[in-house]
Amino acid sequence: MIQDGDKIAVGLSGGKDSVALLALLAAYKKFAPEKFELLAINIDLGFSDTNPKEVEATKNYCQSIGVELIIEHTQIYDIILERGEKSPCSLCSKMRRGALNSIAKEHGCNKLALGHHADDVLETFLLSLIYEGRISTFMPVSHMDRSNITLIRPLVYIEEKYLSGLARRYELPIIHNPCPQDKHTKREDAKLLINEMEEKYGCKQNMLTALFNPQRNNLWDKTYKN
Repeated sequence: MIQDGDKIAVGLSGGKDSVALLALLAAYKKFAPEKFELLAINIDLGFSDTNPKEVEATKNYCQSIGVELIIEHTQIYDIILERGEKSPCSLCSKMRRGALNSIAKEHGCNKLALGHHADDVLETFLLSLIYEGRISTFMPVSHMDRSNITLIRPLVYIEEKYLSGLARRYELPIIHNPCPQDKHTKREDAKLLINEMEEKYGCKQNMLTALFNPQRNNLWDKTYKN
């Protein structure tokens, strides 16, 4: 995932997952055998009720760990409202990712790190199975030909509960999501379904094992080693 000479842009939404990712990469950088640079990028979607104190706390945190923070102001939210999308999350995700890629490339980054964790892997798998009729989930490492940037997800083997604990223990700054769709998405439904299955059958770890074990599935390229 990480090699000598990399300049890695961290997609910093401000949620616990992305802030934990930044904290962990900054800590790893201190003793890593690879020499690499970090840059944090926050895409401001244009919500009017984003808490400015939370944004300021995130700026101060980035400064304290020696990572430059780029805040890119956009009108993504207004554009989605004007289009009247019934399911706006997919379009928002694509536009946000496009903005991340552009800013990362503009600042000379060759890799983009996102804070997806093990629970996201499982939720994506269920969403693909239920709504798309296919067995699929995202890759830990993938190269985007159009932008020539490699996308990495260093947290894919870590469950969300551990990231929540990390954020609480070290009092990491969080920017709470002001999106009106938050907690009302298909992904949230998948999360609730997994929680129900875990409560009833205690099967979450088995499901993750099935996804992560290359001898049991071919979802991830067998050449992926790190």
